[in-house]
Amino acid sequence: MILTVVFWSFAGLSIMSALLCVTRRNPVSSALWLVVTLFGLAGLFVLLDAHFIAVMQVIVYAGAIMVLFLFVIMLLHVGRDQPPDMLGRVGSIVMIGVASLMVLELWVLTTSEPAAELQLPAGTLAREAAQLGAVGAVAGPLFRDFLVPFELTSILLLAAIVGAIVLAKRRI
Repeated sequence: MILTVVFWSFAGLSIMSALLCVTRRNPVSSALWLVVTLFGLAGLFVLLDAHFIAVMQVIVYAGAIMVLFLFVIMLLHVGRDQPPDMLGRVGSIVMIGVASLMVLELWVLTTSEPAAELQLPAGTLAREAAQLGAVGAVAGPLFRDFLVPFELTSILLLAAIVGAIVLAKRRI
């Protein structure tokens, strides 16, 4: 029961922050809501017992790529003429609410056991880690079976950055 609540909390957080990401007028606010979305997805990966993928989600996407996006946005001075989306008292109330929800989710995650239907048979992860290592279990399928989608995603991100630069330079 608790695991279901945690799942729906992370899923709701991810969906709501994704909606806020695409509805904000300020590109910096939009990028920061995307970071919240990526953290919510990392929480869902933790629930799936995919800790390595969750850590990579936070380090690579929420960390490196979003910092790159924010640098591009700030370098091009995109969205400087617009007021911030979160103002005053409402912004503080939303911030306190989101922080409280995240603390509650972390507490539930650290104090609860996964449901029986979500648990792998005993020793499965240890056996896989001993055979391939934690990184090898992810890297093998990634670079063998999913190499083309992985590379297409990197090209798509590069095209998005170049497109943002081209569009912003036309307005300047």
